[in-house]
Amino acid sequence: MQEQPADQELDITAETCPMTFVRTRLALDRMRSGQLLRVHLNGAEPRANVPKTAADQGHAVLSSQDQADGSTLVLIRKR
Repeated sequence: MQEQPADQELDITAETCPMTFVRTRLALDRMRSGQLLRVHLNGAEPRANVPKTAADQGHAVLSSQDQADGSTLVLIRKR
C-alpha cells in the first residue's frame, strides 16, 4: 500500500489527552479544505480519541497505522 503524501505533519507523541486533540484541531484549523494532516501519536487514549473526534467534526480519517515503536500514524483529510 502506497502512503499518501501529507500537506502537514504533526507529532503529538509527547502529549496527553485532551491536549492531543487540541493540537490536532489547531493544526486542522490552519489548513485548507481537502488538505491532508498526518498525526503521529502515542498511547491508547489518543489512538481512540483523535480519529473519533476528527470524524465527529466532519473530517475524513483516511488511515490509522500502528508503528513498530508502539506509536500510531493517523491520516486526516480536512473537510
